[in-house]
Amino acid sequence: MALEIIAGCVNCWACVTLCPHQAIIEAQPHFLIDPLRCTECVDAHATPQCAAICPVEGVIVNELGDPLNPPGSLSPPARFG
Repeated sequence: MALEIIAGCVNCWACVTLCPHQAIIEAQPHFLIDPLRCTECVDAHATPQCAAICPVEGVIVNELGDPLNPPGSLSPPARFG
């Protein structure tokens, strides 16, 4: 069980300070998640903190490759009227 940061991450550092297990590693071309440290926050929070703070859609994925912030999830709702 571990999350993964994939291409598209902008290395903004937001996730680094929130990770309760210091699992985010500074790297190039984008940050990485140490799978030995990542617990997906199941022991500390209702949602993974890296995904909760990440400003980019689709760059944090679960072990199946599914994005925790899929495209459109961070966009404001459409207004009607």
